[in-house]
Amino acid sequence: MPGFILKRLLYGLLVVFGVLTVVFLLFNVLPGDPARMMLGQRADINSVAAINKDLGRDKPIFLQYLNFLNDVSPMSIHNCKDDNSFWYLDSSKYMPFISIASVSFSKIVILKIPYLRRSYQSKKKVSEIISEAFPKTFLLAIVSMAFALIVGIFIGILSAIYKDSYFDHTSLVLSVLGMSLPSFFAAVLFAWIFAYLLADFTHLNMVGSLYTVDDFGEGEYLSIKNLILPAVTLGIRPLAVVVELTRSSMLEVLSQDYIRTARAKGLSNRKVIMAHALKNAMNPVITAASGWLASLLAGAVFIEYIFDWKGMGTVIVDALEKYDFPVVMGCVLFISILLIFINIFVDVIYGLLDPRIRKN
Repeated sequence: MPGFILKRLLYGLLVVFGVLTVVFLLFNVLPGDPARMMLGQRADINSVAAINKDLGRDKPIFLQYLNFLNDVSPMSIHNCKDDNSFWYLDSSKYMPFISIASVSFSKIVILKIPYLRRSYQSKKKVSEIISEAFPKTFLLAIVSMAFALIVGIFIGILSAIYKDSYFDHTSLVLSVLGMSLPSFFAAVLFAWIFAYLLADFTHLNMVGSLYTVDDFGEGEYLSIKNLILPAVTLGIRPLAVVVELTRSSMLEVLSQDYIRTARAKGLSNRKVIMAHALKNAMNPVITAASGWLASLLAGAVFIEYIFDWKGMGTVIVDALEKYDFPVVMGCVLFISILLIFINIFVDVIYGLLDPRIRKN
């Protein structure tokens, strides 16, 4: 088992390295000069040159790439003596850090939080921007997945019990529609219906984040109702998948011999389903849920932007509009690495549960 985990971690690190390389090359060949974006109308030759030097963009692309890897790595090498060095240890960038080894008289190895550069527009650290936005995206994804599982499993069970009924056929049709409905269209449609046409009954807002600014300037207050529409909209596609998986898995389990034996012993239909069939039918549903949760964390961009939910999606879209490349790079890297390690964790869990996976 340790060898299996080590192999998965090694594969994950290779994928992370590939993602870092692709993201760096992608955003360093895009048109536009970051220095001129930061200076705006105040841009002049000397100011542009000074900012490009501060950003390290006056160096060859290979050195820029090495510096980028040095910044995003939790363990990095720096020059602590010469402030003109390309590898100079700037404490304002890397705080907090721990010095763990000395390479030479002037170079040390430090352990730090990965440095994702600073925003061109706000000058804030990208890591701070992500730390403010990600909890809202995480909350949205968790609530969406919980909604999809609770409602989807319930409908899937009923569809399996009442197979070929009108309810079953209706749920299958709605599931297909849910899987094929684009997220951005569903968001606009739901906002229009439930927050505009039916606003007097639902009292929901078309847009709004988790915290709302008080009209009288007395700070912010929690607004849970703003979570309802984006969570339901984001949960439509996984809900449709959960319904299909639960129905097909339940039908397969209900045809097994041990279910017929349980019924022959006189157990009620409810007890047969809840105590025997359901727990054995949940394996494919849980497998799909783990993958969907990771996808929801990365795929909420359109939903967040349309509902003005101040999460990672809104941050990414705003940064793209302003050509704030460090923010976009940092968010893309964070989401990519998060997905990679979620997949590694799921693989390890599968390996613990099924020895055949470890052998393969």
